Order: sequence, then C-alpha cells, then structure tokens
Amino acid sequence: MHAAGSLGPRTLAGRFAQLEVFGLEHRDAMRRAANDAEIWRYMPVMAIGEGFERWCKWVAHESAKGTQITFAVRRVSDGALVGSTSYLAISPENARVEIGFTWYAADAQGTAINPEAKLLLLTNAFETAGYNRVELKCDARNARSRAAILKLGATEEGTLRQHMWMPAGYYRDSVYYSVLKSEWPAVKIGLENRLSRST
Repeated sequence: MHAAGSLGPRTLAGRFAQLEVFGLEHRDAMRRAANDAEIWRYMPVMAIGEGFERWCKWVAHESAKGTQITFAVRRVSDGALVGSTSYLAISPENARVEIGFTWYAADAQGTAINPEAKLLLLTNAFETAGYNRVELKCDARNARSRAAILKLGATEEGTLRQHMWMPAGYYRDSVYYSVLKSEWPAVKIGLENRLSRST
C-alpha cells in the first residue's frame, strides 16, 4: 500500500492568490467577505451571521480531527481576504483527498484567484504530498461550478442522487469529479497556460 505524505498545514503562495491556513486572525475579514447570501446558494450551510460562527466551529472541529485543512484565500494584488477553500476527507492511507467548500466574494469570482488556488492545492497534493487522487464535487444545479471544475481539467465521474440536505429545503444531487496523478501533468499545463494569460 502506498500512503501519501503530509498536505500541511502550510501556506501556499502564488502570483494572484495566497492560501493561508485559516485561523483566528482571519475571522473578522472573512466574516465580511462571506456576508452575501448568493455565495451560499448551493452550499450545505449559510455562513452568514450566526451561520458564520457555526462554520468556524465546524472548521476547527474537522481540523482537529485531521480530516480537513481550511485555507483563507488572500488576493495578492491588494492583500484582501476574498474567500476560502479546503482539503476535505483527507485519506493518506488511500492517497485520496477532496478539494472543496470553496467560496469567494463577488469581486473575486471569475478572476485568476480560483484557478491559481486550485493549481496550488493540486500541486501540493500531487507533487509535495504524493497523493494519487483528488476529488471535487458540487450541487448538480450549480452550472457555474460544474463548468469551472471541468475547465480545470477534472473528469466527471457521476452523480450521487439526493446526496445531502440543503438549507434551501431540498435534497441535493452531488456531481463528482476527479483528477488522478497520471492526469496531473496535462491538467497542470492547462492551468499554467490559463494563468499565463491573466494579468
């Protein structure tokens, strides 16, 4: 059996985005960035007000178990905290991890922030920690996220029907995607080419 190494916690720095392990020093700025109901439309929580505090407690609990590493995403150009992304369901014994619970303030959406954050996370998983499989998933209704995940170069694998209960009052179908270590070189080139065209 091939067990993967450590994913961190460590800071992951790029040209457009810096991923910092989420801590108390990030909370106030992150609370402001998260204060937009539209961000949470397709997420299994509504992290606004008291919901943000519940999200922070969940992050702390999962991090303490070692099954999750949550990052605050800082925009390099102005130093603002603009969102969050996480390693979830960390399974080093199976060399498998999920990237998810990703959200961004409106002014960071559709920019180089997300593709670079994914590049940093995938590089850390495959090249630093030696993982074999990285998973991603999203609400089947979320056409924007589905398109973004495919644009990253991930492969759609299938749908878990009525997979989780959503705050909006429905059972969500979750679409699963993955990138394998053997696919990573081509995916990396695609992401680097996208970022080379960004300013």
